[in-house]
Amino acid sequence: MVDEAAKIFERDLGCIVEQADPGWKDPARDFAGIIMLETDLAGMRRMADELGERMSPHLVDLLRTPWTAEDFTNAIMGRKALVNRMWRFMQRYDLMLTPTLAVPPFPILMQGPEKIAGRLARAWSWISFTFPINLTGQPAASVPAGFTRDGLPVGMQIVGRHLDDPLVLRASACFEAARPWRDQWPPIVKDLGL
Repeated sequence: MVDEAAKIFERDLGCIVEQADPGWKDPARDFAGIIMLETDLAGMRRMADELGERMSPHLVDLLRTPWTAEDFTNAIMGRKALVNRMWRFMQRYDLMLTPTLAVPPFPILMQGPEKIAGRLARAWSWISFTFPINLTGQPAASVPAGFTRDGLPVGMQIVGRHLDDPLVLRASACFEAARPWRDQWPPIVKDLGL
């Protein structure tokens, strides 16, 4: 669905679109380390003790990890390497288009799908297109690329060069003008009369 949406940029918006791989290794461990480094880890652990099963099991697992100073410095170094790789990659492109998520919307209260593309997936795999962009600080927007059979949106992430928020916003507006979605709502919203 996102591949088809990307063709709008070429066919209707006059862009040159090519498939490219930024070539980074999975930064999930670094992302988790940065999250834990930059949070109130002691306070969050106390909250996990108080809330018990009401807290996301994946978050509790992260909080219960016996993080070390070396884990945190490794996460910082991993983030720096990712930022540098993304900077080099984006020297060749104005924008990068990716799916927003690795899967279509799934049921509420579900922690994430067990499988993606028929393969067992780790807990955070479904957000694997967004967190590298969060780590690098790239400007990004998510726009509906299309809709599932159930009418739920499937997102396309539009990523720009560092600090080029205006281009990301213009590209998002141009995409929406070429493929309007403003009046398309999931059936659940229509059924609720919202």
